[in-house]
Amino acid sequence: MLSIHGRVCANPELGADADTGGQIAYVLEEMQALARDPRVQRIDLLTRLFDDAETRPIHADRRERLGDKAQIVRLRAGPARKYLAKERLWDYLDSFVDAALQFLRHEAAIPDLIHSHYADAGYVGIRLSRLLGIPLLHTGHSLGRDKRQRLLAAGRNADSIDRQFHFPHRIAVEEAILDEASLVIASTRQEVEEQYGLYDHADAPRFAVIPPGVDLHRFSAPKRGQSSPLLPTLQRFLERPRQAPILAIARPDERKNLIRLVEAYGAAPDLRAQFNLILLMGQRDQIQDLPRSAAKVTRQLLYAIDGYDLYGQIAIPKHHEPDEVPEYYRFAAMHRGVFVNAALTEPFGLTLLEAAASGVPVVATQYGGPRDILRFCRNGILVDPLCREDIQQAIRQLGNNRKFWLKASRAGLQGVRRVYTWDAHAGRYLTEIEKILRRQRKQLRRERLVHHGAGRRVLPLATHLLISDIDNTLVGDPAGLEELLLWLDKHPKVAFGVATGRNLRQSMEVLRDHHVPDPDFYITDVGTRITYGKNLREDPDWPVHLRHRWWRDGVTQALSDIPGLRLQEKFTQSEFKVSYYFDPKRPPAVTELHDRLRHRQIAAHVVQSHGRYLDVLPARASKGHAIRFLAFRWGLPLQSVLTAGDSGNDADMMGGEICGVVVGNHSPELRRLRQKPHIYFADAFYAWGIMEGIQHYAFAQ
Repeated sequence: MLSIHGRVCANPELGADADTGGQIAYVLEEMQALARDPRVQRIDLLTRLFDDAETRPIHADRRERLGDKAQIVRLRAGPARKYLAKERLWDYLDSFVDAALQFLRHEAAIPDLIHSHYADAGYVGIRLSRLLGIPLLHTGHSLGRDKRQRLLAAGRNADSIDRQFHFPHRIAVEEAILDEASLVIASTRQEVEEQYGLYDHADAPRFAVIPPGVDLHRFSAPKRGQSSPLLPTLQRFLERPRQAPILAIARPDERKNLIRLVEAYGAAPDLRAQFNLILLMGQRDQIQDLPRSAAKVTRQLLYAIDGYDLYGQIAIPKHHEPDEVPEYYRFAAMHRGVFVNAALTEPFGLTLLEAAASGVPVVATQYGGPRDILRFCRNGILVDPLCREDIQQAIRQLGNNRKFWLKASRAGLQGVRRVYTWDAHAGRYLTEIEKILRRQRKQLRRERLVHHGAGRRVLPLATHLLISDIDNTLVGDPAGLEELLLWLDKHPKVAFGVATGRNLRQSMEVLRDHHVPDPDFYITDVGTRITYGKNLREDPDWPVHLRHRWWRDGVTQALSDIPGLRLQEKFTQSEFKVSYYFDPKRPPAVTELHDRLRHRQIAAHVVQSHGRYLDVLPARASKGHAIRFLAFRWGLPLQSVLTAGDSGNDADMMGGEICGVVVGNHSPELRRLRQKPHIYFADAFYAWGIMEGIQHYAFAQ
């Protein structure tokens, strides 16, 4: 399991911030339900490690048990002492990939499958799935295209929200996930048809609609004659605390649309006479200490409360304990209240299930998962969340009709028990997994041999790897090259390799022309071929790994009529590399190339370099993947690997935990890497730039 953002722990502070909410509760409940099934041997949840004084100490612990078969494993990625919001994590996800590989190598156990939660974990999941050759499952929880549409409909500026939420990058990652995942798990049919339906690749994956469950031990209807422990708290806020409540539980996020609920309540004298309003908005001490967006929403709510003069009619407690949340639902049920979720869009709506399990009728947004929940539970009314009058009228219908309220309350209790339990979720989940593993069993057996193959014994004495591109990096300045070779002679435990777009024969000729001794290994043809030592023994397992959804003839057929695209000479081609020239004045649209390949079910990626060369490779092939493949097999941490390059087809062997060096004479396409961690831009050119990078990292010292 991968769930990277938020404060993930066994007892999470739900509502502590915008990233610690329903997704974390979902993942933990799902894990524990799966762990109860005898078919499951072990579940590891990988999340981010941080030691921030503003958060609980548990987040600095590397492991946290969740029972006999489940654990949380925390991996370092990004600033060690800083908790980061999910929008700021993107630059550190390559480091998370490398930390995950190192963890799996240390455990000496490759999992049967990877399940990623949300787009950031999906980015990591794709890379681990490619590197390890195991199936990827994905649960989106919330989708970029859908959220962007709702925010635009609410009047937000497109450029502003794209900057704030990184929508272009997030949506591109979500498209890639849909293209690569063996299974996408959705909570509702509406999520598949309307939310995933916005994506170009929505036809690519298999979808399974498996609704989540609710913990019926925590959330239950009040017993007759039961009193509530919440009265002392509510009496601080409310003049008539036993009056029927309108209850909303959501973090202060503009997408949760709490301001519209307050306005709907404040503008309706009859609702104010009949109901109190209770807003449970997570935890806060001082508003100025909240994240900027949460502070903005909280201030808007306080201004609205003051503007409508709602004092004595609204409760907004600053803190609540996790075990108080079920009590708020029960309090609402005791006093014939209503639960409202008026979010702009709600991927599923766990709070609606909690309300149903507690016997509280609901008013819910019509956008997203609530449509399916109400279809099964029949316990409330769907509304347009942007329409204040819609919200008001739905609350009136439930509040003014006792018979309707009782019918909705009973239907919710029955519907939850019939459809929405975590054990039922786990059973359907494992049925889908078994289908995938049966269908892919031959391929998975081959992959296990690949990752435990003979290549792991090739460099038994190496403690570090130095890997360089050839053209314009290793060669180009004879004096700098001589200095680098002298350094390698003095460091015998540093294995030396080249990673190049050239084929093996060309690579050997160029190295001999420049008097470079035979390297310990060659990664050639843009990462599609690995060859070892002076006897030129080709890695037999790497081609097995690359054949996943690759069809070379299909590539040439699919791209045969692209204007300005011309096949390179025959000697540049190989089984796993199709190389083209393109007209710099008419560069091809990479998205069009990907669409054509996907249409033929070809899993490939496109690499441009030097403004005129283009390579099409298997999805699992690249210099970076080859390097990580070797490091994984040899048991070397990626911090012990230094790579150097100068052009676009060198980009993916930089970043993450690898010590990346971009030489001073680099091509313009590498400038985008300047803000990435663990990538050093040298001033010196060619091999002198590599030497500068070695000094910068104090590499192998």
